[in-house]
Amino acid sequence: MKIAFNNPNNVASTASKMSNSLYNDFEPVSAKQWKQKIQVDLKGADYNDTLVWQSLEGIHVRPTYHADDSDTNALTIPGHPLHWDITQHVFIDDASIANHLAIDALEKGAEAIFFTAETSFDKETVFANFPFEKATIYFDLKFLDQDFLKQLMAFLKTKKASVYYNIDILGNLIETGNWFQNLSKDHEILDALYQKHSTEHLLSVNTAVYQNAGATMVQQLAYGLAHANEYLNHFKTSANKTGLQITFTIATGSNYFFEISKIRALRILYAALAKEYDVEQTCHVIASPSKRNKTLYDYNVNMLRTTTETMSAVLGGANAVSNLPYDALYHKSNEFGERISRNQLLVLKKESYFDVVSNPADGSYYIESLTQQLAAKALELFKSIEKGGGLLAQLKEGTIQKKIKESAYKEQQWFNEGKLVLLGTNKYPNTADQMKHDLELYPFVKTNIRKTEIAPLISKRLSEKVEQERLDNEKE
Repeated sequence: MKIAFNNPNNVASTASKMSNSLYNDFEPVSAKQWKQKIQVDLKGADYNDTLVWQSLEGIHVRPTYHADDSDTNALTIPGHPLHWDITQHVFIDDASIANHLAIDALEKGAEAIFFTAETSFDKETVFANFPFEKATIYFDLKFLDQDFLKQLMAFLKTKKASVYYNIDILGNLIETGNWFQNLSKDHEILDALYQKHSTEHLLSVNTAVYQNAGATMVQQLAYGLAHANEYLNHFKTSANKTGLQITFTIATGSNYFFEISKIRALRILYAALAKEYDVEQTCHVIASPSKRNKTLYDYNVNMLRTTTETMSAVLGGANAVSNLPYDALYHKSNEFGERISRNQLLVLKKESYFDVVSNPADGSYYIESLTQQLAAKALELFKSIEKGGGLLAQLKEGTIQKKIKESAYKEQQWFNEGKLVLLGTNKYPNTADQMKHDLELYPFVKTNIRKTEIAPLISKRLSEKVEQERLDNEKE
């Protein structure tokens, strides 16, 4: 029999035929039989103490998962995409440089561009010779200017561009402690934009801010859902609410299977919430690696971390996946770091065939179980938030900040005790590694004393204290 191994479809077909014939040669093994065999192999050791571990989310993970353990069929994940886009981040400072970086990235394999800007920019310069018919555009605008946004939308509409504007006024409050202008004015601008551009992808919910501040996955899901609910509730009386869609910006960490399940749970939860408001039940998901577990020392390990984290994003069902360069903590944006991060995604898609099957996680008893448990725990927490007045009310009270601070402290303790390992930092560090003279960026939490309406969520990496001590002790 000749097999074309360079064709994954042929391999899958052949494997399916072989597995069907092999199944007939073996008697089925029940979950009870598996556990009995494990108990024998443990030779008296306690099953729970030896093989069952508990995650930060309070989920007990068993060594085996079986069809007998499930009382439901495989989950249906609403809106799971058939493909995913390799996305490149471009910061708009100089418009001509941003244009060059975007075009260059697209020519070298990127399929979407995520533009970040802190002020208005020359749109004609940024989008000169941009292939609108091929590439999706995402924005992260750190300002809210109604006139500029109207001009930008009108311009991109004439280009028939696929655009996600990702306006998240509540997310800005959470991250900075203040509205863009004030509560009333921000909502007034949002209402005006939605009234005229209701068919555009305007709204976004940034759950990455929760993750990078130390929230558990259950908290990320519940707070993200409550975050979305603030917008859905705001627009519930709008005459053209039916087409309302929300984009979720998420961060993935290193807990591989949990992160896959987190995205699946997000889609299930959002569909249930959107159904109550009679709006579109599918959401759009943009994923990128977390900064919380990235390290300054032994920085090449960051490439390994971001590889598994982007894999989780793809398998979990993100529509767009961007990567974090291995040197992003301490180097300014540079061609080498950006190229390596983009090539990691290209390897996943072009060499590892992560775009061949749209939902390979379907049918995995472990992932299905995690998805159900994360969704159930998050829904319970979401309901308690709504009973307490909703996300905004609890942010003003400081309740959300307090809960995330408690979770972050527990995770930090796990790192300090070595229970949570970051290779090269709290396990097998290279003591000869020197970083003091390589810092182009300040890699730690910055203090910016200012008056705020609420206490903002502060992103902080687990390894910061260790790294600061090592930098102080480096020899000149």
